[in-house]
Amino acid sequence: MYDYYQAMEDITLTSRNWVRLFFTTLALGGITTGILGFIIRWGEFQTYFLDFKIGSILSTFVWLIGVGLIFSVISQVGYFAYLTIHQFGLGIFRSSALWNGVQLVLTIFALFDLIYFRFEKFAKPNESLVPYISLAVFILIAGLIVAYFKSQQGKKSTFIPTLFFMVVVTILEWIPVLRVNEKSWVYLMLFPLVICNAYQILMLPKYLKRSEEERAAKKGNQNMKVSNKKK
Repeated sequence: MYDYYQAMEDITLTSRNWVRLFFTTLALGGITTGILGFIIRWGEFQTYFLDFKIGSILSTFVWLIGVGLIFSVISQVGYFAYLTIHQFGLGIFRSSALWNGVQLVLTIFALFDLIYFRFEKFAKPNESLVPYISLAVFILIAGLIVAYFKSQQGKKSTFIPTLFFMVVVTILEWIPVLRVNEKSWVYLMLFPLVICNAYQILMLPKYLKRSEEERAAKKGNQNMKVSNKKK
């Protein structure tokens, strides 16, 4: 099997494309959080708009962007950690089909744990299970959508690894606010994580291709210089 994960063994990002991917994802996380923050926490910030407090709006927007930058960095660390783990998984199980099966089982367990343990810890007497299930369903649907588009880019075998990343790794990145369970923060962190994770997993092949083309062009220029010197 040759997919973009295994391509990491043969092709690495040039420093220029590392910087591009990092700052593009960083900006995406910041802007997303800045905009969604006002929507998610509207009850807290609506007076700024009703009273036309421009200074408060701008300062809050900048603060939300700063929070989003942190979320984006967490997303990027999680993504490249998973790329490493994926390679270890392929090496240990020596079969992409077996490793995919393990990832699928872990994905199911992660979704179950997200529902069960949060409900056990935070649910009030007679509280419905629906809100806890809905978050897991949202992450699953987002993961399935991203996995579908990823599989359309190349090998169909990328579907399960992408689903695993979008579900399991997102939940792990999300743990800091899940432990607190403050609703506005739960949603405020969730959406930027999903968006940044989806962006990285779908866009990395593009940056890898750019890096490969840049290396080929650089090698061609070097060969041309050598041949000119010989002449």
